[in-house]
Amino acid sequence: MRALIIGASGGIGGAVSAQLRSQEWEVTTLSRSEDGFDVGNAGSVDKMLDRIAGPFDLIFIAVGILAPLWGKPEKALASVKPEDMSLVFAVNAIGPALILRHAARLLPKDGRGVVATLSARVGSIGDNQIGGWYSYRASKAALNQIIHGAAIELGRSHKKSICVALHPGTVATPFTANYAGRHKTVPASEAAANLLNVIGNLTPKQSGGFFDYDGQEVPW
Repeated sequence: MRALIIGASGGIGGAVSAQLRSQEWEVTTLSRSEDGFDVGNAGSVDKMLDRIAGPFDLIFIAVGILAPLWGKPEKALASVKPEDMSLVFAVNAIGPALILRHAARLLPKDGRGVVATLSARVGSIGDNQIGGWYSYRASKAALNQIIHGAAIELGRSHKKSICVALHPGTVATPFTANYAGRHKTVPASEAAANLLNVIGNLTPKQSGGFFDYDGQEVPW
């Protein structure tokens, strides 16, 4: 079995890579810190992915930011800054879309192949009860739409493909360290095991969906 993990230097991406390797998968990894893979740059994405040959049984996209390094998620509309929102969208929504442009070539043509990308429950419009975090929420909602559309397109040529967005829960990583608050956190290794279990049980009929770490569908 072969997997491509994009964002492998992060907490969840690294844990998914480690668990798959322990299960004797052949794992190819890409990250900004280790490979110079810049998800916000189309040229970088194409250059890196053009060098890689499929097929992969799993493409796992674990890239994302809560806010620019110099800022924080907005608590109110008055705090929205266009330059900050643009950067969050570039990483969280446009970046995965650039990666997905390569999915058809990298997935098995006739066998089961999964593309799973990390989304977040706060990207659910139907589940939004408290507002705030405008850029992050909106970028994840946009990502969910991109995944849904990609699943439809891939399904035409790759009948057994599965393309989904996944909510990992609140994971104890540097990514969430300042924002976990009262939310229960789980170690990255546990989150990875949960997500891989969900991925392993998905069927092509569920392609285009949005699921949490228990395999429950999350409202759009």
